[in-house]
Amino acid sequence: MDEEIGRAAAVESSSSTAASKRCAWKSKLSWIPTSTDLIVGAEKRLLSLVKTSYVHEQVNIGPGPPGSKVRWFRSSSDQPRFINTITFDSKEDAPTLVMVHGYAASQGFFFRNFDALAAHFRVIAIDQLGWGASSRPDFDCKSTEETEAWFIDSFEAWRKAKNLDKFILLGHSFGGYVAAKYALKHPEHVQHLILVGPAGFSSESEHMPEELAKFRASWKGAFVNHLWESNVTPQKFIRGLGPWGPNLVQRYTSARFGSYSAGEELTKEESKLLTDYVYHTLAAKASGELCLKYIFSFGAFARKPLLESASDWKVPTTFIYGYQDWMDYQGAQQVREGMKVPCEIIRAPQAGHFVFIDNPSGFHSAVVYACRKILSPGHGDAMRFPYDLSSA
Repeated sequence: MDEEIGRAAAVESSSSTAASKRCAWKSKLSWIPTSTDLIVGAEKRLLSLVKTSYVHEQVNIGPGPPGSKVRWFRSSSDQPRFINTITFDSKEDAPTLVMVHGYAASQGFFFRNFDALAAHFRVIAIDQLGWGASSRPDFDCKSTEETEAWFIDSFEAWRKAKNLDKFILLGHSFGGYVAAKYALKHPEHVQHLILVGPAGFSSESEHMPEELAKFRASWKGAFVNHLWESNVTPQKFIRGLGPWGPNLVQRYTSARFGSYSAGEELTKEESKLLTDYVYHTLAAKASGELCLKYIFSFGAFARKPLLESASDWKVPTTFIYGYQDWMDYQGAQQVREGMKVPCEIIRAPQAGHFVFIDNPSGFHSAVVYACRKILSPGHGDAMRFPYDLSSA
């Protein structure tokens, strides 16, 4: 009996290996050398750098039959939608921290943070609908309202599928915008909101720098604005380069997180694995990326600024920025003035927009401090403001 089981397992393993090889060859021979299997494989290799064990799931958030009233189901496909999810082992009774990535990113961008945060929280990271290894349905939204619903409603469907009630919600950049909008709509589920270099607080009518205004008035600016309004995304250029796309991504990651890093540079192994992961997530089918022109105007100014919702905020909030973050923390200062709930702004040195990659230890200290009232009494150090950070 044992021999039969062993032979069956060997046949299954051989068959799986053969299928993976066929997929790899097929990708290499195609103009855009990627596939869903290669995204998942790149994710696993990147997360091999993480020591804490985790569970990987494709959380089913339901089918989207034609005629569905659920706004984020706007393709003709009746296939179920899935949210790619990883959950890290944690201590019993640890509070839940849900991490949401930004634009042109996926949950793997937090690879430098999972070990440290899992020591304090039950960490769950997701790929938003239309990103990473999550489902990539056709994106047919035609307005800001529909686009916001695409992300907010799919996240709420994921929350229900995961049977989560109360959790800390952390969002980076565009993910911060989504997290804030979700907390405004469903405050009963969010214990604390952490916005890391969030986008979407300022409007172009009030906060456009003079240099940008001059550029937009030029013919070059008009051309770039036309591309923006035509929904020509950075990912489209990467796909257009075909087999040369991975080299472009490699040059970007080596520069941004290497020679031009504001803080702790990636090791060669980290750079290699992140580059591979980033390429496959960017080159896959266009879906969630097409949200850009509906949420922001050219220059990353929100069409529906969060600043306008300051008085409606119901969840205690902490903002985290790197000193060199191109997102201006002064937007957070403005929104804090109109809030009726506790709000803190923390800045980390030697860090840019990707503060959690540039200065991971500073980022971890900021997150733990932000959640000091939720964590157990055993986290006495969290009650003191971290000496290496500053408060705005």
